[in-house]
Amino acid sequence: QVQLVESGGGSVQAGGSLRLSCAASGYTYVSNCMGWFRQAPGKEREGVAAFYTGGGSTYYADSVKGRFTISQDNAKNTVYLQMNSLKPEDTAMYYCAAGHRSYPPCLAHYEYNYWGQGTQVTVSS
Repeated sequence: QVQLVESGGGSVQAGGSLRLSCAASGYTYVSNCMGWFRQAPGKEREGVAAFYTGGGSTYYADSVKGRFTISQDNAKNTVYLQMNSLKPEDTAMYYCAAGHRSYPPCLAHYEYNYWGQGTQVTVSS
């Protein structure tokens, strides 16, 4: 089992920044991929950013490339999502996820086994 707890969401104006954190515990060492996903009302859950634990490669959705950065602190078992130049269309519930059967580019939500409870990000224009 893997437990994931997100934090850091909030409300910001367009152009602002937020950093999301995901504290992981349990059998995280067997996860192939860890990533951030988001879901806006009425829309499908989409992969935002992820990394492959086997080699450390990172992957991003085209809509966030150059603005979002995923990183990890192994000592703290924490994954971060730094979000800069936020846009109103980034408004969504953001989820951290870990996958035992997920593989690069690690952005397919159906490949993930474990999910956090989510943290809301709201960007106003």
